[in-house]
Amino acid sequence: MLLYSDVLTGDEMFSDAFPLKTIDDVVFEVDCQLITVKAGADIDIGANPSAEDAEESLEDGATQVNNVVHSFRLQSTTFDKKSYLTYLKSYMKAVKAELEKSNPDAVTAFEKGAAAYAKKIVANFKDFEFYTGESMNPDGMVALLNYREDGITPYFTFWKHGLKEIKL
Repeated sequence: MLLYSDVLTGDEMFSDAFPLKTIDDVVFEVDCQLITVKAGADIDIGANPSAEDAEESLEDGATQVNNVVHSFRLQSTTFDKKSYLTYLKSYMKAVKAELEKSNPDAVTAFEKGAAAYAKKIVANFKDFEFYTGESMNPDGMVALLNYREDGITPYFTFWKHGLKEIKL
């Protein structure tokens, strides 16, 4: 299993236990879903409960949470477009500096791909929810939560070059 952590903060962001795909060789899209979590109960890994179990669990004061947010203790945060662009500029500079140390050959592709993908984010800014890693370090990665075309299926977008793979 692979665990993906933020290269700047070390926060765990997601693992390959969740369906993921690479987009434009610059971001990962990670599919997620809402799960039901009971207070003091085992963690629900997303298996579909029977209809009776689902009704019963909600009656017992359980809550529905996003499985990636819950599993990796991601923290919700907010941005307006201007503050997000300011953050993104600083974040991209920090990731570029890390790449120059660890993988200098990838810097040019990262700069080109990240700039193009950032334009897509800005064009659809109102569609995103923002999450930081568990440490809530303002210099770290901000993951973007959006929904597929069906309006129901959630997915996260993570900057590929801002992550390091840890083999477990």
